[in-house]
Amino acid sequence: MPRTMKVESPGCPPLRALTFDELGLIKVVEARGGSHGSDPKVVERWGEPEPSRCVLAASIDDRKSNPLLAVARKCGTVEILNPLKGDVRAAISDVAHDGVKPEDDPIVGLHLFKSEGSDRTSGSCIVLTCTTKGNARIRHCAFSSSPDDSASTDTATLWKVCGAGNVLCSKVDASESYAVFGGKGVEVNVWDIRKGTKIWNAKPPPKNNLGIFTPTWFTSATFLCKDDHRKIVAGTNSHQVRLYDISAQRRPVISFDFRETAIKAVCEDLDGYTVYLGNGTGDLASFDMRTGKMLGSFLGKCSGSIRSIARHPMLPVIASCGLDSYLRLWDIKSRQPLSAVFLKQHLNAVVFDSNFTDEEAASLKPDPTHEAEDTVEDVQTGDVEAAKPLKKRKKKAAKEGRRKEGATAKDNGVDNLKMKKKMKKKRSEMGEGLNDQQ
Repeated sequence: MPRTMKVESPGCPPLRALTFDELGLIKVVEARGGSHGSDPKVVERWGEPEPSRCVLAASIDDRKSNPLLAVARKCGTVEILNPLKGDVRAAISDVAHDGVKPEDDPIVGLHLFKSEGSDRTSGSCIVLTCTTKGNARIRHCAFSSSPDDSASTDTATLWKVCGAGNVLCSKVDASESYAVFGGKGVEVNVWDIRKGTKIWNAKPPPKNNLGIFTPTWFTSATFLCKDDHRKIVAGTNSHQVRLYDISAQRRPVISFDFRETAIKAVCEDLDGYTVYLGNGTGDLASFDMRTGKMLGSFLGKCSGSIRSIARHPMLPVIASCGLDSYLRLWDIKSRQPLSAVFLKQHLNAVVFDSNFTDEEAASLKPDPTHEAEDTVEDVQTGDVEAAKPLKKRKKKAAKEGRRKEGATAKDNGVDNLKMKKKMKKKRSEMGEGLNDQQ
């Protein structure tokens, strides 16, 4: 049985989130309500369940005009969709020409550029992809009337992130000029995307007191501050969290352990020093990277590995999802759960649509027939409640009568027993008197 904890849900502010699962489905979850909050619900589902179309990574450009959503699938295809309607604008094949199957070299990193080359009126965008074997590629994608006709241009930039090992995580900074990569057997390294050159590479920590060397195995990484690309937070498979400062040294500036399982997801906050960590056993906590101390754990235990954490750009809310098939929404100030939505499949990623407003919900008017039905139900409920005291009084009177009868019978029984004892005592006294006379 999964480990669960029942917590009262105060509801969510108006928000919109998109989740991606192992069957390739994209589900839109919306919370619409007033100031008291409401429960989020699944309003749309895009795609058909197909394991070969499993979503491995996602990136969104949620601008107000012409927003886009990029999705990397297990079959080696990168799709560009409209995050409002779900229609596919373009499809790019990321299959290598050297005969390697997409299953042997899947995409682990995906970024949809927002500023550079984002001329949506001409129908084009720029996408960065990185595979497990370290093949990074930046390409231009042109839109067309049919998604099958769309293809990337010949101006793609290719480079090799690593010579050995497997890349497991990647992240592009807010300025979209630098990218960080790391993985199993791959130390954290930073690249200048515009120039296509490596500018920094981490150095592994020294051996411990027992002479044991910790193997390199990074599972997640992110930039600590949006205005500074020099500070990087990375999580390892040996449940370590490391803070790197590329302007200071190659080894970690701060390193600490979090629980006893691998760090699976890392997300930065807007303040520039707080990060949110999720591990393989469903633990979620926030840390102050200035001191390395834990600010607190989020209440409520997730019953599966956390695979993705997203911070809302405007609201004090974070979302987490993972192998327990739940999308959970949390308040970052109180660290309490706001709501949870069961989505049936194992989830790999979640993103927020920051431009969602509650104007659509305000335009929806309630059905007067439902209001009439509710009124009738309320009246019927009131009549039943008014009749309940009469039944209780009758039952109470019957119970009191039974108690009195039982008490009377009990008293009669006690009196009979006393009379029998007196008669027996008199008989014994009379017998003793006769014996004395004889």
